[in-house]
Amino acid sequence: MKAMPWNWTCLLSHLLLLGMGSAALLSRQPPSSPQKRSFLTFTAEPTEGFNHLVVDERTGHIYLGAVNRIYKLSSDLKVLVTHQTGPDEDNPKCYPPRIVQTCNEPLTTTNNVNKMLLIDYKENRLIACGSLYQGICKLLRLEDLFKLGEPFHKKEHYLSGVNESGSVFGVIVSYNNLDDKLFIATAVDGKPEYFPTISSRKLTKNSEADGMFAYVFHDEFVASMIKIPSDTFTIIPDFDIYYVYGFSSGNFVYFLTLQPEMMSPPGSTTKEQVYTSKLVRLCKEDTAFNSYVEVPIGCERNGVEYRLLQAAYLSKAGAFLARTLGVRSDDDILFTVFSKGQKRKMKSLDESALCIFVLKQINDRIKERLQSCYRGEGTLDLAWLKVKDIPCSSALLTIDDNFCGLDMNAPLGVSEMVRGMPIFTEDRDRMTSVIAYVYKEHSLAFVGTKSGKLKKVGTLPIGSATELQGDLRKALWPCLCIYFLFPKDTYGPKVIFLCVLWSFIDTLSQEIDSKVSEWL
Repeated sequence: MKAMPWNWTCLLSHLLLLGMGSAALLSRQPPSSPQKRSFLTFTAEPTEGFNHLVVDERTGHIYLGAVNRIYKLSSDLKVLVTHQTGPDEDNPKCYPPRIVQTCNEPLTTTNNVNKMLLIDYKENRLIACGSLYQGICKLLRLEDLFKLGEPFHKKEHYLSGVNESGSVFGVIVSYNNLDDKLFIATAVDGKPEYFPTISSRKLTKNSEADGMFAYVFHDEFVASMIKIPSDTFTIIPDFDIYYVYGFSSGNFVYFLTLQPEMMSPPGSTTKEQVYTSKLVRLCKEDTAFNSYVEVPIGCERNGVEYRLLQAAYLSKAGAFLARTLGVRSDDDILFTVFSKGQKRKMKSLDESALCIFVLKQINDRIKERLQSCYRGEGTLDLAWLKVKDIPCSSALLTIDDNFCGLDMNAPLGVSEMVRGMPIFTEDRDRMTSVIAYVYKEHSLAFVGTKSGKLKKVGTLPIGSATELQGDLRKALWPCLCIYFLFPKDTYGPKVIFLCVLWSFIDTLSQEIDSKVSEWL
C-alpha cells in the first residue's frame, strides 16, 4: 500500500492568497535573463471564477475547477477541453436533492462552485465535486473530460452541503491490488445529521459502480466516519470544524483544522468562544476510526502567541535544516502560518508567524498520550465529541509508532499544545499561505500575504530567517508551481494567478546559488 505520489520533476503546489487580480503563467522556454521572462495568460469569463487547480505529474496538463466549468489546459495555458458543471435549478434546503426526489422548496438557477478537485492516477480520472445537489461529484476521464460517472442516488454520494470553495479536503490512499480509498473532511454548516465531518470512502474501479463513495465500513453500530453530535450545538450554536490542509504520510492521514471552543480567560469564570488550531490523525487502515486523535498546535515568539492557523504545507527537512533540528534529511517538516491570538477566525489580525513542526515529534507526542491513556491516566478530553470527561481505561498492551487504536479510549484528545518553531514573523501584511521545498539540501519556503506579496524565506539560521520580497513578474525558483485564489467578497470575482518556472536548473543554478548564499 502507498499514498498517492507527488514527485513530478517540478514541485507542484498551491498558495491561497488574498489580493491582486490577474492570471499568468511562465512560459516553458526560459528567456535569456530573469527580467525579460515573458508571461502567458489565461482568463475565463468573469462569471467563472477559479476555485481549484491540480497538475498531472505525468503530462504537465493543468486542470482548473471553476464555477460551472472544469478546464483542461496544456502546460502553456492553451485550452484543450472543457466540461460544463452548471448552473442548474437547485435549493440548498433540498435534501435529498431534487434530482432524486421532488423538493417542495423554491428552486432557483444556482451556480456550481467547485469544492474539491483530485486526480485519481490509478484509474486515469478526475474527481470533481461541486456545490450543487448537496455536494455530488463527477468522475471525468483525464484525456477528454468525458463523464465516466456521477453517483447521486444514495446519501453517501452527498459529500458536503457547504456552498463555499475550500470547505472540503480529500486525500487519496492508493493500493496496488485493491480499490483505493478517499478520506473526506468537510465543514458541515450546522447539518451533522446529513454529513459526517470526516470519513473514508471507497473509490471503485468502475466509475458507475453502486459502491462508489460508499463508506469503507458501515454496519448498524460502527462506520468509517465521525459525525458532530447534535448536543455540541447546544453549547456552541455555530460549531463547525474548518479544515485548512490535508495530507498523508507513512501509515497515517492528517488534517489540520480550526475549531471553536468555549474557554475561560485567565482570572475569569466566564467562558468565551475562541478558536483552537488542531492536527487530526487517523490510521489509513482504520475502518472504525478508533485511531482518531486530535492535538492542538501553535507557536510563540517573544511572548506573542500565534494560534490561528492560516495555511500549511508538508515538505522535507533537507540536510542543513535536519542537522540543526537533529533529524534526518528526509524527515517530514510541516510548514505552517498562524495569525496572532485565538479570537478572530474570519478577521484575523495582521500579525502572523511562519512556524515549522517536525512531524515525527508530533507523532511522538501522540504516542505518549496514547500510552498514558492506556495506563488509565486522565480522560479522553474531546469536548466537541462529548467525551471530554470520560476516564481513560487501563489495558496491558504495547503501543508503538503505528498503533491504530482499539474500541476503547477513542476518540482521544491531547490536551497539551505542541509548539512549533517560529522562523519568520510579519506584523503588517498577514501571511495567508505557504509552500516549501528542498533545493541543494537547503529547505526554502515561500509565503503569500493578504496584499498579494510573495516572500522567499530561508530556514537557517533558526529564528532569524532572511526575507526577500518577491516581484511576481520576475523569476521564481525552479520547479515551482503556485496558484493564487482570491476571495469573492474582498476583491470581486475570483481569479487565479499561475506561475510555473519549469526545471531549467542548469540555466538558473548560478542565480539560485547566489540567492541561497545570501541566506547562509
